[in-house]
Formats: sequence, structure tokens, C-alpha cells
Amino acid sequence: MVEEVPHAKALVSQSIFRTYDIRGDAEQELSQEATEQIGLALGSELQSRGEKSIIIAWDGRLSSPKIAQAMQDGLLASGTNVISIGAATIGMLYYACHELETSNGVMITGSHNPANINGFTIVINRKSLMQEQLMALYHRIQRQDFISGQGAVENNDLSRDYIERIQSDIQLSRPLKVVLDGSNGIAGPIGLQLLKTMGLDVIPLNCNVDGSFPSHQPDPSKSANLVALQEAVKEHKADIGIAFDGDGDRIGIVDEQGSIISPDRILMFLAKDIISRQPGCDVVYDVKSSRRLTQLISQSGGRPTMWKTGHSLMKAKMEELNAVLGGELSGHIFLRDRWYGFDDSLYVSARVLELLSHQFEPVSNIFSEFPNDISTTEITVDSDDKRKFTIIQLLASEPSLQEGARISVIDGIRSDFADGWGLVRASNTSPTLTLRFAGESDEALERIKALFKEALSRHAPELTIPF
Repeated sequence: MVEEVPHAKALVSQSIFRTYDIRGDAEQELSQEATEQIGLALGSELQSRGEKSIIIAWDGRLSSPKIAQAMQDGLLASGTNVISIGAATIGMLYYACHELETSNGVMITGSHNPANINGFTIVINRKSLMQEQLMALYHRIQRQDFISGQGAVENNDLSRDYIERIQSDIQLSRPLKVVLDGSNGIAGPIGLQLLKTMGLDVIPLNCNVDGSFPSHQPDPSKSANLVALQEAVKEHKADIGIAFDGDGDRIGIVDEQGSIISPDRILMFLAKDIISRQPGCDVVYDVKSSRRLTQLISQSGGRPTMWKTGHSLMKAKMEELNAVLGGELSGHIFLRDRWYGFDDSLYVSARVLELLSHQFEPVSNIFSEFPNDISTTEITVDSDDKRKFTIIQLLASEPSLQEGARISVIDGIRSDFADGWGLVRASNTSPTLTLRFAGESDEALERIKALFKEALSRHAPELTIPF
């Protein structure tokens, strides 16, 4: 039962309402009282839309069960019924929103972030909420504009149904040896069960759930977090290594030699197959992705669309275009071909393994056909949270970044030259700028980096640029 809390609205910080999620420090910003207020606001919003129920799930973080209980209490106090699927991946929550009697869901998850961070990813009518809708919940809390009632709870473990649904969709042509790094997140044991059920020879790595993440941070987009996987693949002479993030919406892959296959090249691999079966289909990818991906999609007969980074933004664009495939350099990959269109690293891993099983050569050989520029990893530069957007505006009018280039300003500024490209964008989730550069030669890469560094140094001399 949610009790009246004096000054309750002051307990909820506006800063935790981000572009795609609600996220903050589990102890400092997601107290029981604050979380109940968010649950009450969410339940009231559902009630005002005529929605009577919502699915709840949580990841493997130490703080998640307690936060989930507080969220559930808030939802119930609004009269909203709760269907709990328990500890689950975010893909399972999305799956439940398609298969159960309600299309609304809330996932308690810190995703790929450090252990002290947690938060909420919210789905209403199968659409992930974005900043404007999330801020509406915050304003509802500030107004204390709540609906009162008493909802009921139903428990529904659909892990078996979920695994059977994926297994029934996948046809392997040969057995593969796979090292699976679960990053000590909830995706580890569920992914391990899935791959074993598919008949694969699986070597588990960090597949036990431990919300303190003792092995490494649960973020496969950072190469440091793939070192153990790379070593294990070579040690066990495996065909491939796969890593999941904390809640199973990001994927990382290494080949049999231990080399990292970037997510934009995974997207090339999937796009070539899907476009061959659906000529003219749309593929969406984020501004951090390789220009080679654009070229491959076009050459294969598909229609490429570059879009803003962010899982909610990507899914909305895919729905607008009726796209069958989407992806981000961070490792979010979205499949609407034979699937539902959400980012689910477990299903993506199954599809990648299925395709690889049809080809009888090493993974490194299979991916060697996909062109690859010399590129940097994603570079992060600390910046004031408000100043970062001003810097982007200044760079967008910088002549040196426009000369001889095709410019995109849909998300930051990206300059595509004949021999490479550079990007600076303002992060939507932290007070930072993110940068990435690529070139067809070392000389091209260094020239483009130097152009951007000079422009940044002139317009934002306060920044510390690490190259």
C-alpha cells in the first residue's frame, strides 16, 4: 500500500528522466518512495488512456527486486493490474507485450551501466516511451495528479515459451562451438539455456547472475569488456564468441581468431541475407555506423536510412518506414524479419548463428567479404550538459568540416568525405560529446581527425580532446 508521503514530489529528481529511459543512482535517486511515485504516475497515465494492466520485469542487479516491488506498489495503488514475469531480459518483456493480453510493460534495468545505476524502460501499446512522454510522467508527479484504486497481481513465467518461440524459428545446418559471455547479467543464464536448447556446443563465461558485475562491466560495446571472451574463444578453439549486456538488448561478437566484429558489420551480414529475400526493403542504422554499411545496403538492393542514436528513436523510425532491420553501433539490433522489431540480443545471436551454420568456413572468412574502413572506437569527451549542444551548433556551421563533404545534422554533425568520415554528437544520456572517425587509409583517418580536432579546439577550447 502506498502511503501519503509529505513533499513526495520533491523526492523525484527531474534529471533521471532521460531521452529514452528513466535512469539514476539506485540508492540516491530511486528510493522506495520515489519509485512508488513513478509507479503511481505511470499507472495513472495508463488509467487515463483506458489501459488496465501492465507487465513488469527486472534485470539481475542487486537493487532491482526492491525497486520492482516499489514500482509494483505504485502501479497497484493507481488501480492498474500487474502481470509479473519476474527476473527476465528486456527482450522477454517486449515479447510479453506482443504475446500476453496487454501491450504495456515496464522493465527495471540499468542495462549496460555500472552496478549502482538502475532505472525503467517503459512501453505503452508496444511503443517505447521517449523524452516528451517520460517528462509527462514527471510533471504528473509534480502536480500529484494521480488516480487511486487497487490493482491485482498475476505471476506469469514465460521463459519456456520465449525460448521455444525462438527455437522454432531457427534452423541450424551444422553444430557450432560458441563461447557465451553473459556479463553476469540476467541474459547469461537465459541465453545459455537458449543456445543449449538449439543444440549448440556452448562454453559459458560469466553466465551466473551477479549484480555487482565482478568480471567486467556489462557493456559489450567497450573492447575492454570483451578481452576475456576473446581469450576464451582462442583457448577453446570455438567458432565464435558472443557477449550480452546486463539486460540482453546489446550484443558483442568476436570471431574464431578473437577479433571483434563491430555491430555495423554484423548489420551488414544480416542485411545482405534479408535484402536477398526482400529486395527493396528498408534498413535503418544510426549516425555512428560505417559508411560502408550504407554502400552495402544500396548495392544489395535495399534502401538505407541513417537515423538518430537511441533505441526508442530507432524503433519509431523503423515503424514509420516499415523497415525490416535496424541497428546501432552500440550493439542494439532490431529485427522485424521473422520477429517483432525490438532489440533482443538473444534472438539476434540465434539468427547470426543460423546464418553462420549455413556456411562451411571460418567466421573470419565469412566476414572478410564485408568492407571495413580503418576506424576509431567511440571517443567520449566530457562537456557541460548544456554547452554540448551549443558546441554542435557551432561545428555545424564550420566551413572546414563542410568542404568536400556531405553533411548530416540529424544527430550531431557528421561529415562524409570521399575517403572517410567524422562525427561529433551530444550524448543524450550523459554530459559528454561522442566522437567517431573512419578512413580508407591511415592518412585519411588522421586528416579527418585533425580537421575535427582543430574545429573543436577553436570553438570549445575548454574541452580535453584525447587525440
